[in-house]
Amino acid sequence: MMSILWMLSSDKKVTAKQISEKLEINIRTVYRYIDALSASGVPIISDTGHNGGYTLLNNFIEAPLFFNIEEQTALLHAASFAKEAGYFLDEALDKATSKLKMYSNQKQEEILDQYLIGFEVIKPIGKRSIESVLKTLEYGIVNELSVEINYRTAREEKSKCRIIDPYGIVHWNNNWYVVAFCQMRNEIRSFRVERISSIIGTSNTFNRPKEFSASEFFIKGIVAEIKDEQALIPLVIEGSINALDNLCQHWFLGYYLKERTPNKAIFILQEEVICKYIPNILLPYEKSIKVIDPQSLKNKIVETLLELIDYYQI
Repeated sequence: MMSILWMLSSDKKVTAKQISEKLEINIRTVYRYIDALSASGVPIISDTGHNGGYTLLNNFIEAPLFFNIEEQTALLHAASFAKEAGYFLDEALDKATSKLKMYSNQKQEEILDQYLIGFEVIKPIGKRSIESVLKTLEYGIVNELSVEINYRTAREEKSKCRIIDPYGIVHWNNNWYVVAFCQMRNEIRSFRVERISSIIGTSNTFNRPKEFSASEFFIKGIVAEIKDEQALIPLVIEGSINALDNLCQHWFLGYYLKERTPNKAIFILQEEVICKYIPNILLPYEKSIKVIDPQSLKNKIVETLLELIDYYQI
């Protein structure tokens, strides 16, 4: 009956024969379903004669059950983003989008094709499949069940077995992360899903903290926390508009932007953080930018470059 509703949502009249052929059901079954839909309050108009058929009242066609072209396009675009990001329910997503297209009329299909033909999302190359890991993590989150993982940190060569209570999954910078309570460390931590070599669900239950935000916890973990505001100093950078635009939108520097003019950007950070993290962020920009302050950062950039020169001269 839902399939019949989708067919009736087109602008054209649909005959009982067309419905029976499309859905591969007996024409008497079509009549029975039409009667059932009408009895439930669906305003179906039945016209008899040579050009007869079934249609819906216009106000029902605009009901929230049906998607207009913009809504359909938005859903299909979002599906493209999700799939290229490595979305772990891609098979279900394909079925959902195929249903969306299946019950569109010819005019809608043509418009959708026009919108989609020039819209593409480039998938990162060389990413290993982690769909099964993400599905197991999601199951643990939904049902509040601990999982056992073998995990390797960035500083370790061998994986270690851990039992974690998964609180949430985060997608950031083309990578998937799970925020979970680590029973080995006895604290909440972030784990990069690609570094999970194996995962097994358990029957151990846990209670997820109320109103816990995995994304907020994750952001706090990658952005340096400012504890002493008196220790903050300005980081002043001049350069081309495009280079400064990129720096101001950088996932790390963007949090500390204080002032921006066409040819200058001022960030406020601790000097220790500036010297530790900023050189590697700025070096790829080469001569398109210039550090004005602090002098300690200039010295650190020179030091980093000299170390690279020595490394490659060996």
